[in-house]
Order: sequence, then C-alpha cells, then structure tokens
Amino acid sequence: MLSRLRFVLLLALLPSLAQAQQSGSAPPSVPAPDTLRQVQLENVDVAPAAVDTKGWLLLDKDIQTELEGAVFNLYNFKYDKAERQFRSLRRRYPHHPMPYFLMGLSTWWKIVPTNQQTKQYDKLFFAYMDTAITKGEKLYEADNRNYEACFFLAAAYGFDGRLHADRRDWRKATVSAKRSLDYLEKSKEANGLSPEFLFGQAIFNYYAVWIPDNYPLLKPVLLFFPKGNKQLGLQQLRNVADNGFYVAPEARVFLMRILMNEEDKPDLALPVARYMATTYPDNAYCQRFYALACFNQGEYKECERVSRDILDKLNQGLPGYEAISGRYATYFMGWLMQNKYKNISKARDYYQRCIVFAESTGDVSGGFYLYANLALARLADKDKDAKTAVRYYGVVRDKSDRKSEQYQEAKAYLKKNRQ
Repeated sequence: MLSRLRFVLLLALLPSLAQAQQSGSAPPSVPAPDTLRQVQLENVDVAPAAVDTKGWLLLDKDIQTELEGAVFNLYNFKYDKAERQFRSLRRRYPHHPMPYFLMGLSTWWKIVPTNQQTKQYDKLFFAYMDTAITKGEKLYEADNRNYEACFFLAAAYGFDGRLHADRRDWRKATVSAKRSLDYLEKSKEANGLSPEFLFGQAIFNYYAVWIPDNYPLLKPVLLFFPKGNKQLGLQQLRNVADNGFYVAPEARVFLMRILMNEEDKPDLALPVARYMATTYPDNAYCQRFYALACFNQGEYKECERVSRDILDKLNQGLPGYEAISGRYATYFMGWLMQNKYKNISKARDYYQRCIVFAESTGDVSGGFYLYANLALARLADKDKDAKTAVRYYGVVRDKSDRKSEQYQEAKAYLKKNRQ
C-alpha cells in the first residue's frame, strides 16, 4: 500500500517519478517549487504538547474497531462491503475528510492492480480526494493545530500527486507534491501520538535519497525538497509496520517493494510479501508479488500454488485479477512445467498465454514477455523447428538490451538461420 488503511502521502509520488525516468519519460520542464516556502522535515518523532485531540477520528478506538473489518475488505478487494461502511461513516461525519479519503482509497485500489493503466476511475478518484482536501482545509482553518486535518491533507494531496504523475501531468503532480509536503511538515508535530503520522515521513526519508542517487536526471525535480535519510526511513517504515493500526499494511506494501526492488534483498522481502498475501488472499497485487518473491527465492512449490490460485481467480473474474496478474502466473507456470515437470507441451502453452497477456496490456518492452519468447525460441530450436525459432528469436533481438546475453544469442541464431 494499514492493518488497515492506505495513507500514501506524496512520497508515493516519488516512486512514480523514478518509474518515469526508468521508462525514459522524464518529466519535462517541471516548475520549481516556491523556495520561500521550504519545509524542513526533522528526523525525529515529536511528542506534541497540550494538543486537543477531541474529535480526531484517527485516534478514536471505537472508529478503529468499526473500520477494521472495512479496511480488511478493502485490501482483500471486497470493495462493495468496504464502501458500505465508509458511506455509513460519511453519513455520521459529513464534514470530516476521513470518509471521503477512504472512498478515494477504495477507488485507488481499483486502479493499482492494472499498474495504474486503467483510467476509468480517474474522475471519481480525483473527486473524492478533492472533497477530502476541501473538508480538511476547513478543519485546519478553524484550528491550525489540528494535526489530523494536516494528515488527511498531506495524504489526499499525495494521492492526487501520484496519479497525476502516473498520468504524466507533471505540473499538477508537482503542485500537489509541494502541498502534501507542506502539510506533512505540519503533521509531524503529532508523530508521538500515533505511528500513522510517521508513515509519510518514513517514505519520504527513503525515496528522497534513493531517487537522486539512482536517477541523476531527476535531481532538479527534487532540488527544493527537504533532504532525506534512507536508513532512517527504513527504520521508521518497520516501526509503522509493527506498531501502526491504519497504516501498517501500507507500510508492509512499501517494505516488500523497497526490499525487493530498491534494496535488492529478496530474502527480506519474502516474509513481508507472504504476510500480505496470506492476510489478504484475494488481493491480486500482493498475490502476484508474493509469487514473484517465491520464484526468485526458489520456493517453487509455493510459487506454483499461488500462480494456480491467481489463474483460477482470474478465470472466475474476481476483482483485480486481470492480464497483468495473468502474465506473472503464466510465466511462472511455464517455467515450472519446463524445468520442474519436464512437460514441454504445457510449458509452451503457458509461455504463449504469457505473451498474449503481455500484448493485451502493451507490456512488451521486456520482462516476462521477453523471457517467454526466449523460452519458446529455445524450445523450437531444440525441436529443430527453425521457422518458429526465428520468429521468437526476432522478438528477443528487438526487445533485448544490445549488451545482454539474450541479444547476442538471438543475433547469432538469426544470422545462422537466415542464409
């Protein structure tokens, strides 16, 4: 992403910027933030002095008990059940940002399984976040020490910024990011009250260092942002995952992604992914991530179980199970059929299905699409079916890095078999 709530502050925008750089789509001419309003995120947990928390829903134990099942349903992709409870909360607290943010959060998780490709929920998502912002601003105007209002403002602006970044609207993304950081700076005064308030700072601390270290072209974008502390960010994230109520699952989502992708520590990512996949077994995003972690760590029996489960749920039409999850699962099954069970016929079928899934979503720049084609090329070569091998090797050549072994293999085969 909460044992139950996904409050992704802007800092979720930062991974989006990194992904843009990775795909070669660096944000053009992003306006520099107002340097007169720079925030300074301190790397300490602050205990607020004499803050009136009356009416704060985040700290209300009765609300936590009420929403525990609702947010579980949200993360388990039972959107209708979750939204019924969120609407009930909205009827009782129509002037509070929390129910509107939760409705937006539910909408966000309908976008996540598609890797943000689907745009059918964009208008509804932005409408909920805009309403949460309007409600939060009214609370803050009435009391500038209402750190709960700051929390929701930081969160709503952060989500808004992230989706604008995913849509390559860099101007709006940058404006929302700056506003999110402003309110994050204010809400840090409440860090000592609850781990919920620490989550955004943890994510920022990590990515504010990681992004410029790994993508130098993005340094101008972050020039006027506060400095981070990567190790502190990881420490804070683990703290939130262990001790948070609302944001614990979201902290675990970020932990498993960071440990797998940014830190290259799949052995540490695996137990986090296992927890998320077993706690929320109908969450397609967490399930496919867990299958990937199992595959990378050689836990093939579990990888097979999860992959079969993904494909079964996809065939049932469960929410969130679509072509991207299918691409993961069919590649893993193809590899297992080929290398574990020596069932080449089934391996071919799964690899071909993987290619179809990838082509249906336009994910043909590499990854599973590339390796499925490579596997089919090698199998065809082994069967002395040069015509088929040439077709698949042609894809491998076109999609591989020119310095890679796969490219050299494909180039050599095509040269030899196109006399």
